[in-house]
Amino acid sequence: MKVTDCVPQKISKLMLGTIMLGAALGLIIIGVTLLPIFGFILAVPVVALAIYIFRLHLNDQCEIDLSAE
Repeated sequence: MKVTDCVPQKISKLMLGTIMLGAALGLIIIGVTLLPIFGFILAVPVVALAIYIFRLHLNDQCEIDLSAE
């Protein structure tokens, strides 16, 4: 498998995670300024979703297996 086959997957994962982190940051700012409890309650699941997306691997062929040595 060529290395270039994994590039779109890694870019999309990075973009989705960054968008989720940006949304969480926006909700935290809303939580500080406008809606103190509601903004923080909504920010927690969005941060958890962003962390999940960053840790997600979509294709096993694109992951580096260090235990196979």
